[in-house]
Amino acid sequence: MPVTPEQRRLIDTLLQAPSQRRGFLLATLCAMTAGSARAAAPARVKTQARIVIAGAGAAGLATAARLSAALEGASITLVDARREHFYQPGFTLVGAGIKPAGYVVSNTADYVPAGVRLVPERVAEFDVDGNQVVTDSGQRLPYDFLVVATGLQLEYGLIEGMDIRLIGENGIGSVYAGPQAAEATWRAMSAFADRGGRGVFLRPATEMKCAGAPLKYTFITEDHLTRRGTRGKAELVYNSNNKALFSVPIVSEKVRMLYQERGIAVNYERVLTAIDPGRRIATFATPTGPEEQPYDFIHVIPPMRAPEAIRNSPLPWSADRHKAWAAEGWMEVDKGTLRHLRYANVFGVGDIAGVPKGKTAASVKWQVPVAVDHLVAQIAGRQSSALYTGYTSCPLITRLGQAMLVEFDYENNLTPSFPGVIAPLEELWVSWVMKTMALKPTYISMLRGLA
Repeated sequence: MPVTPEQRRLIDTLLQAPSQRRGFLLATLCAMTAGSARAAAPARVKTQARIVIAGAGAAGLATAARLSAALEGASITLVDARREHFYQPGFTLVGAGIKPAGYVVSNTADYVPAGVRLVPERVAEFDVDGNQVVTDSGQRLPYDFLVVATGLQLEYGLIEGMDIRLIGENGIGSVYAGPQAAEATWRAMSAFADRGGRGVFLRPATEMKCAGAPLKYTFITEDHLTRRGTRGKAELVYNSNNKALFSVPIVSEKVRMLYQERGIAVNYERVLTAIDPGRRIATFATPTGPEEQPYDFIHVIPPMRAPEAIRNSPLPWSADRHKAWAAEGWMEVDKGTLRHLRYANVFGVGDIAGVPKGKTAASVKWQVPVAVDHLVAQIAGRQSSALYTGYTSCPLITRLGQAMLVEFDYENNLTPSFPGVIAPLEELWVSWVMKTMALKPTYISMLRGLA
């Protein structure tokens, strides 16, 4: 996205401003950037279409807001049993001791647009041939269009010996399981940083949300050790599931170099299969067989896959078309339009979409307008040319006070939002402030269909 002259002037002001003003200025910059991407709203399309949105997380709420603004007379129903809304990009900040658990918690109902019905239940069945979904209570919700935004399922149970209740105990951490788990992870990591020992880090072999989180939490732990004077008493090991540290080669190499500089050892082709909390032993699958690794602190990232109701429906990819995505249950959608390849009235957005990139909140920001434009165009009897090119973003914290703002697309091209101003592979204070202060207001604007 090109930087406008006004945005560039604000950036110049930001870089010269006293520290107490910089966060506010950067938040303003983010809001301006989001606003500059929006065209004038077209006239609302009149319709009596019934639209069901399965899932009221970031993708579902953003979809509801945009559909509500684009359509007049439509019946829009959101279905989700969880009453709390979690700002998931903040989980790492809670796990780092930077933010309290309450920072990431709000109420789902606060973001539901006027006129949109919220059904506080879980979708238990997707009857896509019958154009209806069935909730836990047996309620049947017929639709003309379906948007699936269920997110994904964390599968801690697929790691032998692991249980979500262990997080925070026996040196076990995991920021993914929710605000309280992230806070418990902070306590466990902080205790480790006080005394040192052996820290083990990893990522699963499945697709996952925010693939940069395991890397940044390793950096954060190393920095806490350094600041407390215990770095010399600690050994840190990162276990990659494959032969790279990140899917974008240039970013992977940059992280490898930083890990080498900071004495973080790297193992490749290691996948966590079991954990023994009592003995503090983690077992990894390797190309040559099981390998045991002792730990004093371990940051567990569970395998991730589609929710059971999706896996048991006709919506996922088939094994003959994409074996890995079929096994994990990701929805078979066109990567450019997010429309289902076999059900033309069904779209998949957010983590559930079976596309090469895109399990981040930044992806949602760009996916949802595309899917909504195609859905509205179908109602209006026109063609949409909107395409999602795989944009995603990872503000990769490398130290407390520094981060790299990594943005890229399906082709692994770096796609910086502020070219010539914020270098994507440099550790910058500005990128840190963007992650810790400015992104949440932009995220909330996205939920309301404004970014």
